[in-house]
Amino acid sequence: MSTRETLSRPYARAAFELALAAGAVADWSQKLAFSSAVAADPQASALTSSPRIAPEQLATLFVPQGEAAHSTFALFIAQLTSNRRVSLLPEIAAQFEQLKRESEHVLRVRVTTAVALESAQASAIGAALKKRFDRDIEIDAKVDPSVLGGAVINAAGLVIDASVRGRLERLAQDLSH
Repeated sequence: MSTRETLSRPYARAAFELALAAGAVADWSQKLAFSSAVAADPQASALTSSPRIAPEQLATLFVPQGEAAHSTFALFIAQLTSNRRVSLLPEIAAQFEQLKRESEHVLRVRVTTAVALESAQASAIGAALKKRFDRDIEIDAKVDPSVLGGAVINAAGLVIDASVRGRLERLAQDLSH
């Protein structure tokens, strides 16, 4: 795990707990997505490292327009800016989304195939994984022609390599021994 992920973890957990207590997890998710997009912008990124801009001024960039200045979300962003951690917003937002999925008992699974998955294939994979993990499944489909055929599934630290490339690699390994 990277240093940025380690530094962002307590902020993500705090944001999630605040959102959960207020019953506003979906709302915070949207606001963090906005703030994360702003933080990823090169111009905004340059401003975050400038000592000439006061943290209070900087915070206004990352709070969606119309948000009350003393809302819990605005105060959270103000805390990030005063601690000079606003650049961590993309990692905070990603970890917040992971906590959200966990609370909703949803497992995000990456499925890599050589060609785009058809909806029937995605449904079949999702149903099999739901049965195995006893959780709702959110499939993140990725196309990688080097897979050649089949699929590589990454779920909760488990890798299921049912790809043609993987089979060829295992065959080459078996033949070399």
